[in-house]
Amino acid sequence: MNIILIAPQAAGKGTQAALIRDKYHIPHISMGDLLRAVRNEDTDLARTVIKCQDSGILVPQEIVSEVLAERLKKEDCLNGYILDGYPRNMEQAKLLAESGSKIDYVIYLNVKKDEVLKRITGRRMCKECGANYNINYADQSPKVSGVCDKCNGELIQRSDDTEESIKKRLDIYYKDTEPLIDLYKNENILYEVNGEKSPLEVFEDIKNILGE
Repeated sequence: MNIILIAPQAAGKGTQAALIRDKYHIPHISMGDLLRAVRNEDTDLARTVIKCQDSGILVPQEIVSEVLAERLKKEDCLNGYILDGYPRNMEQAKLLAESGSKIDYVIYLNVKKDEVLKRITGRRMCKECGANYNINYADQSPKVSGVCDKCNGELIQRSDDTEESIKKRLDIYYKDTEPLIDLYKNENILYEVNGEKSPLEVFEDIKNILGE
């Protein structure tokens, strides 16, 4: 089965996609992961991706489409996939439909804007071991401010996790991506889930949609 996950940043798409992948044995295709891999390359494409993401704007559609097309050619996508972060707008949805890929489920994780800002602005990552924290939640904060619990490494904030950058990305999401909700609702393949529940509670709701 082919699944699309729609949600604002930090709504838990990656977490739910991984849970779906493991239970239903279909690949999780994250545009974020694919684009982050590109960032590590010494190419003009990589420099364009870095400039866009660090400025809080979306990567040009032709670049996203190029990266995704290469991924969908792989053999593990023959029996289905989970798309995370694509399509982002009506034009991409049209291109996806024209490609011949039949989407079976569109799962919309609904998370309020204030909660999204709280989740993203609090994110911190250890510069040494990569451990993740969130200073806006007591149960996810480091024991010592700015210091990793695991290796005592320095905790840093991603350059695109500032409130100004996030608000730019959210404005684009509400303008370009939210219209997809009505599109897929009219096609009777949209399923809305409360993304503010705990990850396991959200996954239970998703399993009720997809079946055991």
